[in-house]
Amino acid sequence: MSQITHLQQMSRVPFPTFRAISKHTHSQMQNLLHLILFIPSRIEVQQYGIYPDKQTVEAPPSHLLYRLLMMNGWWDISILLCQEWNISDFLFLIKNNSRFHLGTLVNLTGMALSQVLMRQLEALREPSSIKGVVMFGCDIREVRRLWALATRMTLPEFQWILGDSQNVAELRTEGLPLGLLAHGVMGSPSLDHYVRDSLELVARAVGSAALVNPAMALIPGTTNCMDAQQLNGSSGEFLARFLANTSFEGQSGFISRESQAQILISEAHHYIWSLQLDPLGQPTWTRLGRWRRGRVLMDQGGWQSHPGSRIGGDWRRYAKLHMRVVTLVEHPFVFTREVDGDGLCPAGQLCLDPLTNESSVLEGLFQNLGRRNGSVPTHLKKCCYGYCVDLLEKLGEDMGFTFDLYIVGDGKYGGFKNGRWTGLVGDLLSGAAHLAVTSFSINSARSQVIDFTSPFFSTSLGILVRTRDTAAPIGAFMWPLHWSMWLGIFVSLHVTAIFLTLYEWHSPFGMTPRGRNRNRVFSFSSALNVCYAILFGRTVAIKPPKCWTGRLLMNLWAIFCLFCLSTYTANLAAVMVGEKTYEQLSGIHDPKLHHPSQGFRFATVRESSAEDYVKKNNITGHTLLITQKCSFQLFSQTLQMGIKHFSGLFVMLCVGVALSLLTTIAEHIVYKLVIPRVKEPRSKYWLHTSQICQEHSLQVDQRAVEEHQGQNYTPESDWNGPIYKRTDQLL
Repeated sequence: MSQITHLQQMSRVPFPTFRAISKHTHSQMQNLLHLILFIPSRIEVQQYGIYPDKQTVEAPPSHLLYRLLMMNGWWDISILLCQEWNISDFLFLIKNNSRFHLGTLVNLTGMALSQVLMRQLEALREPSSIKGVVMFGCDIREVRRLWALATRMTLPEFQWILGDSQNVAELRTEGLPLGLLAHGVMGSPSLDHYVRDSLELVARAVGSAALVNPAMALIPGTTNCMDAQQLNGSSGEFLARFLANTSFEGQSGFISRESQAQILISEAHHYIWSLQLDPLGQPTWTRLGRWRRGRVLMDQGGWQSHPGSRIGGDWRRYAKLHMRVVTLVEHPFVFTREVDGDGLCPAGQLCLDPLTNESSVLEGLFQNLGRRNGSVPTHLKKCCYGYCVDLLEKLGEDMGFTFDLYIVGDGKYGGFKNGRWTGLVGDLLSGAAHLAVTSFSINSARSQVIDFTSPFFSTSLGILVRTRDTAAPIGAFMWPLHWSMWLGIFVSLHVTAIFLTLYEWHSPFGMTPRGRNRNRVFSFSSALNVCYAILFGRTVAIKPPKCWTGRLLMNLWAIFCLFCLSTYTANLAAVMVGEKTYEQLSGIHDPKLHHPSQGFRFATVRESSAEDYVKKNNITGHTLLITQKCSFQLFSQTLQMGIKHFSGLFVMLCVGVALSLLTTIAEHIVYKLVIPRVKEPRSKYWLHTSQICQEHSLQVDQRAVEEHQGQNYTPESDWNGPIYKRTDQLL
């Protein structure tokens, strides 16, 4: 080494050298180009050296787990200890973050029986919000056994994580849960790895220095060792600066500069692995990323989770993918607004509304939009915002891709028309767009030609029904009953009044049994007054019929009016409420849609999933295109009650009229035959003429007393018999 140093001092030519040692020495190196390669764990030196760092070879599991949990949003976790393990650092990090919630800490140390383990694992059921289970000190056999017990106990689905560092090369896959996370190193670097990394370090440093100053970085073809004044004496220092500032991913680890200027370290690879299925469906350990200086860096395309896992995270791609995304305006998922005066979007995502789906036109527009001097017409620019746009931006940030956004040209979701797909589906199939983001329904026809992601939002179809907002006409009070019913009530009322009048006139028990003054005592107008009073339920001064027949017919008319008035009142409320409501439809399977009545028409959004469903099921009435003869038809029934609804009442009234005729006949029979026989005396006696006259005079006197009873008369003698005079005249 001294000879090389002497030669470098004499020739003024930089000679980078390497020396591999296994034990730290306190020798001071004045040559900054002497690179010391330390094979042991950590050695403190003041020269440039490449050596493994103990703190990075054994990456802190607590910090790595802490970062993984934060990136995936697993704030609720439980801990399993298979043996005594120091997890104080991990608990310190968890408890110092208020977002984390530590559930159950299950200590399985020294437990071998399955029944005992199952009783301990029961604690993982609570609380129900637990998302992940971190295991410390568990080997593969114990993990396999715990997973079998958890499956037998039907525990909730957790994200299982091996907390301590593992040698993934020695891990097995049989009997382990898919999505199991592990971390560790892939063996120790060899001396050959360090040598290769040292040579690559020099090559990278010289290449970077040559780009800045080739004269000082490159060695000249010939040199004069005796002419020291003409040589560049600072080329070694110049190259040393680039050696100190060069970092790269080497075979032994990540070669980088430490905080001190003269120390370069080799940070061993610490990888993150996940148990996933390969293309053949076999479980295999897949590398997701690595741990580097307090950060989790994911590999490109990393974290391909299995269907049952709930894994996600802030994974980054090294090379960003650029995609063209198509959308369709539908509130509240996608909104649009005009751009500002400079053609930019202060809020939202700049998108184009090209009114076409030609790939060449779209590509040209976006190329002009991306150029510094390119221009796109302002009327084609829009500002897109909304739920789907925010989701797209978040996906681009998480998955590491950029995108150009435009609105579908024909404004359709996508339907199969004339042998080709239109709308969003057509743009995807033609290659005009790589991705479609909007409120997009999944159906069988679309699923056969394009791929859908898992649904991120569940909604339902809405049915809009037209309402009548016009003012009610003056005859709206007659709506509850059909015109035939109004006519029937009017006719029945007058017919009933006629029969009441006739029965009262011809009945021997009426107010005018012998027909005297019948027009004044009970006339046709009196009968009409009775019928109208009963119909409207009002108490007025009326002359009710006195005969049996009239009373029977009047009671039947009261029953008729009671039912009619009750139905009218209830139906009036229904009609008035119905004017402010709409046609009630239970959904897409409502019989009113499948078997519409005459005049019932409905429409759907053109080339939408609803239109496909309607056409597929041959629903009649849809844009009047399909005619279907069906034995079952659901007609829209009006709320008006016709005469057929009250046919029973009219029959009852007619039967009542017939019965009243029989009652009239019965009245005459009773009056002519029964009553005279009842009043006829049962025994007769022969009296003298004087006795008969005296008895007659007594009867006359008795009737006179009855007629003047209560008027205080006193009898006086008269030639014609007793004379009654009022008492107050005698005073």
